[in-house]
Amino acid sequence: MCTRRDLHELNAIAAGLMHERDREALLRRIIEQGKILTGSDAGCLFLVEKTDSGAERLRPRVYSSDSLSLVPKPEEADSLPVDDTSIIGHAATSKRHFTIDDAYELGGDSEFGSNIAFEQQFGYYVQSMLVMPMLDQRDEVVGVLAFVNRKRDRGAVVRDRASAMLNVVPYTRREVSLGRALASVAAASIENSKLYGRIENLLESFVKASVSAIDERDPTTAGHSLRVATLTSALAEAVERGGSGLYRNLRFTRAQRRELYFAALLHDLGKVAVREDVLTKAKKLPPALWERVQARFSLIRYTVGGDATRIEEIDAMWRVVLAANEPGPTPHSADELDAIARHSFAVGDGPRPYLMQDELAFLKIPLGTLDHDERREVQSHVEQTYRFLLQIPWTDDLRNLATYARGHHEKLDGSGYPRRLQGADIPVQTRLMTIADIFDALTAWDRPYKNAIPPDRALDILQEEARNGQLDADLVRVLVESKVYTEILRQR
Repeated sequence: MCTRRDLHELNAIAAGLMHERDREALLRRIIEQGKILTGSDAGCLFLVEKTDSGAERLRPRVYSSDSLSLVPKPEEADSLPVDDTSIIGHAATSKRHFTIDDAYELGGDSEFGSNIAFEQQFGYYVQSMLVMPMLDQRDEVVGVLAFVNRKRDRGAVVRDRASAMLNVVPYTRREVSLGRALASVAAASIENSKLYGRIENLLESFVKASVSAIDERDPTTAGHSLRVATLTSALAEAVERGGSGLYRNLRFTRAQRRELYFAALLHDLGKVAVREDVLTKAKKLPPALWERVQARFSLIRYTVGGDATRIEEIDAMWRVVLAANEPGPTPHSADELDAIARHSFAVGDGPRPYLMQDELAFLKIPLGTLDHDERREVQSHVEQTYRFLLQIPWTDDLRNLATYARGHHEKLDGSGYPRRLQGADIPVQTRLMTIADIFDALTAWDRPYKNAIPPDRALDILQEEARNGQLDADLVRVLVESKVYTEILRQR
């Protein structure tokens, strides 16, 4: 029977299996740990899958043998029907565990066939077997677990009948007890893995839907979130390959890479709460004010009649207004706009200025298209993103996602927003995302309020900000040297 040491090992294995999130690693681990527990030379694991027609088949997922130098790939073998034509199929239909002392000597009254085609194909002799169905909480078959050729000596090699007769022994009650316990834990672990996979798929679907919502909200920046996520991930991998200084030994786990990718995808989620006319504002004057100014200048031109000199003066002023309304730095001084605003024309209820004060304030914006209030509204998307993401019950491996996304406009010298974080308060994940976000924003050609900057010039700007202590110089260096940014340039 099982010893205290056996139970201790089984408990340790069970704990490890229940915490394994990688499905393929979980299946391999079940087999390898089971081989050790039962003293087996080989093991295999089959999972129940439904075909397109709805029929159930047993699909091989793991093969392992200590005696084979080249272990066959599961996909090279055919799936098995859930019936009594094979040992594995019978375990699934009967929902019973059983042992076999010699798979080649089943006898004429056996309830199942031996199905030794696989053994013949790959040159492996199967003698003793311990076969167990894996049953879930509803008593439904998840799959079948089989261990093969229990050996007297763990180091012995079993390939043919002669070596099997010399080294292989039947499975005892001890191995049966351990195997059954392992099969129960394995079934629970596989179901847990399936559930976790469904949660992951649900979260990924939410992320994709959210990114689509962002793109729909602001078509002018469609694709930005995906490009930032792509570049952030590529830069993280480049740092792992060629980081220096603090990042010489930096490594990200699979879960951390996924968390970073999701954070980058969702970094602008809060823009769904920003007014569309502000988010997509291409000129300094809001559309309603622009239409008002256009109509007024048409009226002014009409009131002067055929006076060519006055019409030329008005047209010259109009050209100044047109130029000032563009998103770039205005080529005219604020004094010229003030002078235009001091002009007036007569209407029925008294004189009216050429430019109203609210219009003048927008036209005098020094750079970009947003005034102070509009810029604050756009910047609020960061905190909106954070609040949205905090409401989602993320899995433990995504618990830092909202924090990483919240900081993508922070700068190391404290000049960023919204919290003016500095240095050590900004995690490396956020630093990576910030660099990717700036590079894509600078080189994007589809922004109506700015012209695209060539990649080389964008890199110069990033390096200048790094020298000024705003961006992480080591990470910017990796970006420049690795040239991973070329991928998002191709995506455009």
